[in-house]
Amino acid sequence: MSRKKELLLLFLGDFITINGAWILYYWLRFYSGWFAKATSEFDVPHVIEGSLFVFMFWMMAFIFFGLYRSWYVRPIFDEVVTVIKTFAFGTLAFMIIQLWNPFESHDYTPIRNDPRIIGLLYFIVLSTLTISGRLMVRYAQRRLLESGIGQRTSLIIGNEGKATELSHNLAKAKRLGYNVIGFIPTNSTGSPAEHISSATLQVLGKYDEIEHVIDKRKITEVLIALDSGEHVTLLDIIGRLSAINVGLKIVPDLYDIISGQARTREIYGFPLIDINPEIMRPWEEAAKRTMDIVTSAVILIVGMPVWLLVALGVKLTSRGPAIYSQGRMGKNGVPFKIYKFRSMTIDAEKDGPKWAQKNDPRVTTFGKFIRKVHLDEVPQFWNVLKGDMSLVGPRPEREYFVEQLSKQIPYYRRRLKVRPGITGLFQAMVYKYDENLDDVRNKLKYDLLYIESMSFRFDLKILFRTSYMLFRGKGQA
Repeated sequence: MSRKKELLLLFLGDFITINGAWILYYWLRFYSGWFAKATSEFDVPHVIEGSLFVFMFWMMAFIFFGLYRSWYVRPIFDEVVTVIKTFAFGTLAFMIIQLWNPFESHDYTPIRNDPRIIGLLYFIVLSTLTISGRLMVRYAQRRLLESGIGQRTSLIIGNEGKATELSHNLAKAKRLGYNVIGFIPTNSTGSPAEHISSATLQVLGKYDEIEHVIDKRKITEVLIALDSGEHVTLLDIIGRLSAINVGLKIVPDLYDIISGQARTREIYGFPLIDINPEIMRPWEEAAKRTMDIVTSAVILIVGMPVWLLVALGVKLTSRGPAIYSQGRMGKNGVPFKIYKFRSMTIDAEKDGPKWAQKNDPRVTTFGKFIRKVHLDEVPQFWNVLKGDMSLVGPRPEREYFVEQLSKQIPYYRRRLKVRPGITGLFQAMVYKYDENLDDVRNKLKYDLLYIESMSFRFDLKILFRTSYMLFRGKGQA
């Protein structure tokens, strides 16, 4: 089952159960005689209208708590617990509203009209119906996968023995959804391997053709089956596939060399390691994006008079536009245009892309000032509003440099798995422009540390640290 179909099925199931729970609760609350004596007939249009508003509230809560992420390869217990926690928080808010509502009639008996009892009633009805609906969806998904419907096209990379063993195990556990069509041996760089078959698995290509095979065969999941000592090969595979939109998993005995870049999950008794650098919890991701939007909008709008003066200063002190755009690589390698106040001469890169350097002769007089106080970065808040960037993340780089650096630094493309930022851990702690390959290597360590430790609280620390650096006037002109 494709991801879109899974989401549609979940959405329809939640739509039916959540609205049904509200209608049932409304009847119990006002027409069953348990809490109030019904004074009129059941107002169906009014109840349906209210249920739609309630449904919108729960949909936002579900997205906030990550209930529309892919759960079918995780223990169903985890999903049930998350649903219960979501409803618990939402129902608590519902109970507080009931307690403080000045328009609520108080002529019923206190016990029957107790907000805690009313809230508990709604929580029980809502949880029972919604969890039952989701269990039915997951059961249907599982049966479809076991029958071979909706499985993901998968490829194994590694040595033949481990690949064969892994393939056999996955074939026995069809409910995991992996349709292994073949493998690529890691020692096949020197021999033609296309259409050559091992004892049980078809060899789909040579090791240096991984990216081509994934694209040609429409692979959605890559499984790595290596010996525990093949550290260099593992890092090479992860680095090469970091910018490709495929699931990436390895066998458990390699966990110790990933340095926290993975999460182990036991799926239906079958252990796999999911290589997933984006370890922020759903509510943290929502909070991060909300902070991005609000902060960027406030800075751009409130500071508009200042930004106009900066633009005027750029125009009056040098020839060319006040704002320039430049191609950069964003999350998952998607290109976008980054915006800055121009601080260099318009012919700064007439001989090709170059790294900035300390006391760069290409920087204009006014450009030195706005670089020193980081005003040249302000237009990037527009990139943040658009969703190309975040306030915090690895700094975006040009495609030219990404291609060059990926060849020289293993794992460099791992930076592309998260949304780039205006500031990052390196900028908050060190702050200097890249002048050579050693600077890039040093910055990469900070970027990977950030990716491994991503959290909303960590973002706040980096922002406060960056603000401190700005007030001290630290910057490179």
